[in-house]
Amino acid sequence: MLKLHTRLHALTPSLSSSLRLGSTTDSASPILRAALSSLRSLTRRSRSSDLVGHRAFFCSDSDSSGDGSDRVVHVDSKAVDSEGEEAESKSSSAIVPTNPRPEDYLTVLALPLPHRPLFPGFYMPIYVKDPKLLAALQESRKRQAPYAGAFLVKDEPGTDPSSISGSESEKNIYDFKGKELLNRLHEVGTLAQISSIQGDQVVLIGHRRLQITEMVSEEPLTVKVDHLKDKPYNKDDDVIKATSFEVISTLRDVLKTSSLWRDHVQTYTQHIGDFNFPRLADFGAAISGANKLQCQQVLEELDVYKRLKLTLELVKKEMEISKIQESIAKAIEEKISGEQRRYLLNEQLKAIKKELGLETDDKTALSAKFRERLEPNKDKIPPHVLQVIEEELTKLQLLEASSSEFNVTRNYLDWLTALPWGNYSDENFDVLHAQQILDEDHYGLADVKERILEFIAVGKLRGTSQGKIICLSGPPGVGKTSIGRSIARALNRKFFRFSVGGLSDVAEIKGHRRTYIGAMPGKMVQCLKNVGTANPLVLIDEVDKLGRGHAGDPASAMLELLDPEQNANFLDHYLDVPIDLSKVLFVCTANVVENIPSPLLDRMEVIAIAGYITDEKMHIARDYLEKSTREACGIKPEEVEVTDAALLGLIESYCREAGVRNLQKHIEKIYRKIALQLVRQGASNEPAIVEAQVVEPEETLVGCADESSQKLVESETRAEPVEDSSHEQTAETSVEVDAVPTDLPADQPSDSKDVTDPKTIQESKPTKTVEKVVVDTSNLADFVGKPVFHAERIYDRTPVGVVMGLAWTAMGGSTLYIETSQIEQGEGKGALNLTGQLGDVMKESAQIAHIVARSILVEKEPDNPYFANSKLHLHVPAGATPKDGPSAGCTMITSLLSLSMKKPVKKDLAMTGEVTLTGKILPIGGVKEKTIAARRSEVKTIIFPLANKRDFDELATNVKEGLDVHFVDDYRQIFDIAFGDDQKTGK
Repeated sequence: MLKLHTRLHALTPSLSSSLRLGSTTDSASPILRAALSSLRSLTRRSRSSDLVGHRAFFCSDSDSSGDGSDRVVHVDSKAVDSEGEEAESKSSSAIVPTNPRPEDYLTVLALPLPHRPLFPGFYMPIYVKDPKLLAALQESRKRQAPYAGAFLVKDEPGTDPSSISGSESEKNIYDFKGKELLNRLHEVGTLAQISSIQGDQVVLIGHRRLQITEMVSEEPLTVKVDHLKDKPYNKDDDVIKATSFEVISTLRDVLKTSSLWRDHVQTYTQHIGDFNFPRLADFGAAISGANKLQCQQVLEELDVYKRLKLTLELVKKEMEISKIQESIAKAIEEKISGEQRRYLLNEQLKAIKKELGLETDDKTALSAKFRERLEPNKDKIPPHVLQVIEEELTKLQLLEASSSEFNVTRNYLDWLTALPWGNYSDENFDVLHAQQILDEDHYGLADVKERILEFIAVGKLRGTSQGKIICLSGPPGVGKTSIGRSIARALNRKFFRFSVGGLSDVAEIKGHRRTYIGAMPGKMVQCLKNVGTANPLVLIDEVDKLGRGHAGDPASAMLELLDPEQNANFLDHYLDVPIDLSKVLFVCTANVVENIPSPLLDRMEVIAIAGYITDEKMHIARDYLEKSTREACGIKPEEVEVTDAALLGLIESYCREAGVRNLQKHIEKIYRKIALQLVRQGASNEPAIVEAQVVEPEETLVGCADESSQKLVESETRAEPVEDSSHEQTAETSVEVDAVPTDLPADQPSDSKDVTDPKTIQESKPTKTVEKVVVDTSNLADFVGKPVFHAERIYDRTPVGVVMGLAWTAMGGSTLYIETSQIEQGEGKGALNLTGQLGDVMKESAQIAHIVARSILVEKEPDNPYFANSKLHLHVPAGATPKDGPSAGCTMITSLLSLSMKKPVKKDLAMTGEVTLTGKILPIGGVKEKTIAARRSEVKTIIFPLANKRDFDELATNVKEGLDVHFVDDYRQIFDIAFGDDQKTGK
């Protein structure tokens, strides 16, 4: 730096003593080049590194050359070798002449510049968003006329230029067209050579000043221009020389502090041509950090002396900014060292966050925020909770903001103050309103609706709400979760759901201790914070699938949550203050109640949802599922018709499970295929190149699918080529899709044409009507595939040794046959083999049935030694399905007796019941499921244990309608019903 200072000071007296400016540019250029050489020496050390990856374009102004010709110098950074300067000199001396000359262009495209004006001798990349303008630039470049006018855009009247971002200004530029854009452009601009176009990026090289005279065309904006030249000036004028030397001196001083300026000077001085006073002014203004209006003022100034003065002001201002920057940096460096620097940065970060409103660590602000939360419900907060909050607030003021305990306390206060202490939502105790909402959302489920109405009635009489624990049990898809949502809507309570299926961490229920890293409250505290009320409806899903892991037993942890005697003082490990959950209505869901731990089940009120019979499924499918699915698929009701027979076939052959979730999936599948068919049909009716259409009577356009498909086949055999058309058109433009939608492939209508009388052909528009799609039993398989289930009745009349039993499954009720066959017979060979993947309980039931059957046979036919001398095989079909349970005992006995007496059982008979060794019939479970299974199998007579008579009487009328039911307590009564003459014993 000292060497540079000495060289520049030594240069000044020689400039003042020997400067003799003549009338030509050549006499001035060597002196200025000598001055700039000192600036060039500052940047030699970083030349090769600065040029890597950059590309600079410079051209000489025609005003400054003696012969009036323009020279463009293209410099590519790839040609610069840091090892030597030979390649650099070759690159800088590469001169590419342009023909025709720039001064020949008097009409140019107007390019708006949003940020800064383009000065002669400099390049500027811009992004052109207007496709028409970009196309015009590319076209002009192809025509060997790569020139355009670059004009700065004026700011909007009444706006501060410094407050408008670059993206906003660019956006506003392309909103204007024609005269509106012309009015927004400065009159004086620059003739720019289009160096390259890559995508929407255009690289411009400035040549000379232009002034707009008039507009030629609007899109893209084209204007007539005058080429401006600098006003004549005296190159021997001492004032101009002094001003130019002051500019150079100031540039030298700025170069000491700003590396950015060094890059500009290094690149410019290496590759510029002749350097004179006007170019010095342009150079200083172009690389300064002045705003665009000041730069435009320099561009518009044609007086060289005034332009130099303006440039001198700009570079002086840059010098002052550099001095201020240097003084600020020096002052800060003196204060900052080590921990002080880190502290200052933290304080700056806090100040920035506070100004932006993102976050503040100010203790007073935090305390004010927490107290502001408490103010609305302060009277409702329990005194012991208020005391804890006040203690924590006091503790917060004493802690350092950088300590870990501060964050723990702040998070703790955040949770304590966010809970809705004593804030209850207004409940709706209108029983009729609740009944209406429950009926809107669900069909049937009388038991569940009755229990909810009872809950509302008790709340209305007491005048206050109460918390209860209801457990909805039933197979998947019966609507347990959606019932919870409907109950919340009927009661006007907030709804919150969380699933505990597979939950193995007690902390999810009771929360973590605050001392743990990342501690969080339990699900109930999170629920209260989210809903904002203390009496929500909380749906605990899949409560029968609670896990148990190394982190404790969540089922035991939920006892305090669900126990009405304990949850008034529920204690979360994180909050460590009692919370009143007595007003919360808990609704749990489970598939199998037996999997719920007994202590937890004891605190619940179980409401069993057995499932839906066929009639109920029909109503649900028609009134709920089909309507919602049709709306979700965007299909209009008049476009589709799903017949009752199709729905019935769908329910009986595809969706026999107790719930309706699978039924909904199949209905969605049908409507998706219908939607695709309607879209294809509509696409085939859209106008392609239709020249003629066959006009037929309406009667011929209506017919069944078989007739229409037959016509289509006939039309294919009679197809002939049509002249002047590359595609064959269909003659029949309307074919009703009545039954089989897959008879007409998407491309079939466009590949055939009927040969008709030309007199019947007239020009018309193609129809766009989409035919109504009818789904019936005949085409149901086309939508949902082959039937999954077949008739459960394998036999019209059961043969000897075969009896139908009733079973319960997780998916609802089911019927299954029990078959017995004789393997071999011989004296003393009495034995029983079992197959069908039976469980231990069912194997024991078979052994008991064998003993009871022998005793019954001895009573009825004392002389029959069948069981003593016969080896029998008892099988339960569907061997891949595991089976267990005691309720098949009476069915097995009946099967064995039927085989032994060679007598089939009564037609359309099914039975269930557990049998003891003495022949007594014990009660069974799943009465409703088994009754539904019997109705589905078209059973007329059912045998139930007498102990289940009350369960059957409580069933809905439509479930037990048309069934002949017998209730027995001894197997001998079953014998009389199964093999007797239509006796009604025990009914």
